[in-house]
Amino acid sequence: MHDPDAILDSQEFRDLIDLDRPVALMVIGILHFVMPPEDKRLVRRLLEPLPSGSYVAMTIGTGDFASEEVGRVAEEYQQQGMPMELRDLATATSFFEGLEIQNPGVTQVHLWRPGPEQEGIDGRDIAMYGAVARKP
Repeated sequence: MHDPDAILDSQEFRDLIDLDRPVALMVIGILHFVMPPEDKRLVRRLLEPLPSGSYVAMTIGTGDFASEEVGRVAEEYQQQGMPMELRDLATATSFFEGLEIQNPGVTQVHLWRPGPEQEGIDGRDIAMYGAVARKP
């Protein structure tokens, strides 16, 4: 993920993805391991070749709801040589600049399309924002 050109220029990518039609890009569970400013460069580079009408779904780690607990997790990753960047809501939302964010917007992932299975979930246990957006 730190080398988006390796993905986009690969024969496997060109054989699999038809960029003459809208596609979906999923950046799930990875951005919190990509440090700024490379994080936004990575997302923009992956979006760049996608045609208008394509969608992107992203999840973005946060400490907004249980900063101490999530901070301890981030420290553990750091000790293992895997730095982790947690983002607040404004920063998470900024990844979608220039895109048409779909309802309900950037929110905790368990609230994006809530149903009975999410009842009783404590939001402090969900350290992830998510959203879906359309490329105009």
